[in-house]
Amino acid sequence: MAAAEPVGPEREAAGEPSVAGLIPIVRRIVHSRVANVAVAEDLVQETLVKVLAAANRVEPGMLEPYAIATARNVVVSMWKARERDRRNQHRVVDLAPIEQPDEKIFRREEREAVTAALQRLSVRERDALLAHEVSGQDTRSLASELGVSTGAVAAQLSRSRARLRVEYLLALQDVEPPTTRCRPVLLALSSADRRRQREVDAAGHLLECDVCATLSRPLLQRSQAGENEVRIHIAGDPDIVQARKSARELAGQLNFSRTELTLIATAVSEIARNIVRFAGEGQIFIELVDEPWPGVRIVARDTGPGIPDVERALQNGYSTYQGLGLGLPGARRLMDEFTVTSTVGQGTTVTMTKWRREG
Repeated sequence: MAAAEPVGPEREAAGEPSVAGLIPIVRRIVHSRVANVAVAEDLVQETLVKVLAAANRVEPGMLEPYAIATARNVVVSMWKARERDRRNQHRVVDLAPIEQPDEKIFRREEREAVTAALQRLSVRERDALLAHEVSGQDTRSLASELGVSTGAVAAQLSRSRARLRVEYLLALQDVEPPTTRCRPVLLALSSADRRRQREVDAAGHLLECDVCATLSRPLLQRSQAGENEVRIHIAGDPDIVQARKSARELAGQLNFSRTELTLIATAVSEIARNIVRFAGEGQIFIELVDEPWPGVRIVARDTGPGIPDVERALQNGYSTYQGLGLGLPGARRLMDEFTVTSTVGQGTTVTMTKWRREG
């Protein structure tokens, strides 16, 4: 019987380069052929994903040549696709005049939605909000009129704005929340209240409720700017790109090296791709943490078929399409901490962390 080929850490111990060790040469090849830095980095990550997926099928000693050939092929494929799009552009351009939307109708619908949203606030909330936002009354004079502290007025106005955003979206879309959980979840998202979001299990609800999943997107986009947390709905290739971009940008705040940022983005890309492939859709939550060191933590959650054998799915070489698993071993090698919990028929949660250690 032939001896088994080394895989994963065994290959590295035998002298094979690690995935991190391949990054400099892959980056050099790609960047020498692609001038746009952002596009080049995306191609580097695409190359690493392909290498990770094929690592256990590549003969010992051939991983680096395989990575070099893959990098070149990825770049060539991109240029071919761009040339094909350029040749066929005239076939997809509609030369007929574009009918402009009726701005009056849109403005009327928006006004009606705002009016309906205001009517759903309490009289106290509505009066205080209009006095402050429309009439320009300051919080100190409002506090004096209401007999409360300035801080209490500021908190009330913040809650009122959050509720107004939710009611405006419901009115604009002309929908009613299908369950009693919907409004609390949407309100927690609108107010960017992380503690409240955990209490109402906002992430789990968004996976179960299509109405809230749709309404949550503008609320999440609004709350993500300048925050140390990002939540992304994963349902297709554009979401995968956004997830890895967000992971790289958020982790970049901690001054990770370029190599570490690439490893993080590649791991996120693999987990996001698994969600799309096997569960259809899910959520990825990315946050900065500081215990025991500064780091970035990624939690990926879906309500897909689940993994029957998690331990086997985490073994190097596991590549069956019967459940999540193709990218799990590779992603685990790229991160410092990695855990998977899964229930068949209910879904899977992957939690992974990369620490930025000094020295």
